[in-house]
Amino acid sequence: MRIFVNVLRLVAAIAIVAAIVDDLQRALQNGFVFWNFFGYFTNQSNILVAVVFVLTVVAAAGRRDAGRRLDLFRGAATVYIATTGLVYNTLLVQVGQAVGESWSNDVLHRWIPLYAVLDWLLFSDRSRLFFRDVWWFLVYPAVWLVVVVIRGATDGWVPYPFLDPDSGYGVVTLYCLGVAVFIGLMGLIVVALSRLRLIPVSERPAGGRAPGPRVR
Repeated sequence: MRIFVNVLRLVAAIAIVAAIVDDLQRALQNGFVFWNFFGYFTNQSNILVAVVFVLTVVAAAGRRDAGRRLDLFRGAATVYIATTGLVYNTLLVQVGQAVGESWSNDVLHRWIPLYAVLDWLLFSDRSRLFFRDVWWFLVYPAVWLVVVVIRGATDGWVPYPFLDPDSGYGVVTLYCLGVAVFIGLMGLIVVALSRLRLIPVSERPAGGRAPGPRVR
């Protein structure tokens, strides 16, 4: 089972790289600025998922457990990619590409978010996280939002229309708060799911788990 699970993760990581390369080529052909392409939360969250999957596979190949730090990284990546999937398919689907129009768009916005969430939900090779870890999940999105707002106010570039300062900073602030609350709620769900053991993959050492049923 462990081999099967990590083959799936490796395939997912390869699919992410292929999809991002394909999207980047299309963007550059249309005159898109290289660095702006990587300013999208979609691309950043997918890259994080690919990295964490590869690190998990490498740890498994060395016959060692990923450890709490990598599990925390994996949990955060799951929160971010779930946010990507839900935000895109609710707020941005009307301005994005239709289903099937681009295989790479479908991979990054639909299939990888779905797989990453199922991977976290189903497979037991992860530590039990603390609820206080949710605060760590908020750091990266907060930095990303600050950078985007500053860029929107200076050079005018924003990755998503709901963050455009032309709509008013009050509206942008509400969206930012909404995203923060959503990520916080997703973080709580991810932490709660880390305590489930649906499909055994490997036995984790006692030190990799939160002590007893204590909840913080």
